[in-house]
Amino acid sequence: MAAASGGGGLRRPATGLGRAVRTICGSGRAAAEALRAEQLAERLRARRSEEEKREIPKDPAQRRVRELAALSKRLQQVHPNVLAKVLKQGTVYRNEEIVVINKPYGIPVHGGPGVKNCIADVLPILAKMLENMKAEPLHLCHRLDKETTGVMVLARSKEVAERIRLLFKTRQVEKIYWAISLGDPDPAEGIVEIPIVEKEVRSHQSHYKMTLAPNYRLSPEDGKVVKIRKNRNAESAVTRYRLLASSSACSLLELQPITGVKHQIRVHLAYGLGCPILGDHKYSHWSKLAPQKLPEITLKRLKLEQSKARHLPLHLHAHRLSLPLGERIDLVCKPPLFFQKTLKQLELDVAKD
Repeated sequence: MAAASGGGGLRRPATGLGRAVRTICGSGRAAAEALRAEQLAERLRARRSEEEKREIPKDPAQRRVRELAALSKRLQQVHPNVLAKVLKQGTVYRNEEIVVINKPYGIPVHGGPGVKNCIADVLPILAKMLENMKAEPLHLCHRLDKETTGVMVLARSKEVAERIRLLFKTRQVEKIYWAISLGDPDPAEGIVEIPIVEKEVRSHQSHYKMTLAPNYRLSPEDGKVVKIRKNRNAESAVTRYRLLASSSACSLLELQPITGVKHQIRVHLAYGLGCPILGDHKYSHWSKLAPQKLPEITLKRLKLEQSKARHLPLHLHAHRLSLPLGERIDLVCKPPLFFQKTLKQLELDVAKD
């Protein structure tokens, strides 16, 4: 036994040496795995870059649609100072009481789930950029939907903001919108006065939408107008409209909302007149969430494929606002470039004001 233990038989390595060997081997495997992960990441980045290059549309119209969507996304992710600078560049009027901006497309006014940047959050920064570092924050007086562009009034003090909000509430502010719609309204000029209510759309993708809640309906028996029970949750909604131009199965409409119900113009045009706004994918259908279906002539003029219609932006612009603040102030904002280009492509010629 003694000879066997002292001879040339196999021996276990010392415990410390074994641990060192295992550590070295483990480190080698970890390094190899890290290298493989890095190489995989590089290949994925290269593939994504190639896919992005292939996906860039050759057609200028489709490129503009893609660029607009990308710009909207970037503006919500940039540093607040950058967004404030964009708003400053869009300033159209200033006096000692108010600042008026041309709101860009795709920027929400208020924050919420998933919103990184909104106009409300950058008002203190914008005030300092317009005046000086000691300037008081600007104040919101009204709101526009995320996808709506155009005239937006900001107040320099809480007192002025409250005065302007009261003017909106008592319907003393005249608001004029422009919209490009599908189809022509019949008659060409008129007033839509149908209450609006929010309802759940029950489908495989349940969601909520604003919709009409009319006080009257046609009797199926004799076709007579019959008064129906009023929906207690519905809000009165009145929109005046006028056809400005018509071409390519589309129209340019001037709209004056007398009331201020959520999505009022979009609902009255889509469900009241049967003329949904171009790019309004939400209100072009009732029971489903799907891209807007465009007429062939419209697709042809826009040089757009139906499969790419989902990228088309909402063509709704707050064109003019008349504010009785002491003396009446008329504020006008030109439509954004994408709106102007669509007008040109569809040959919707509007007479100069």
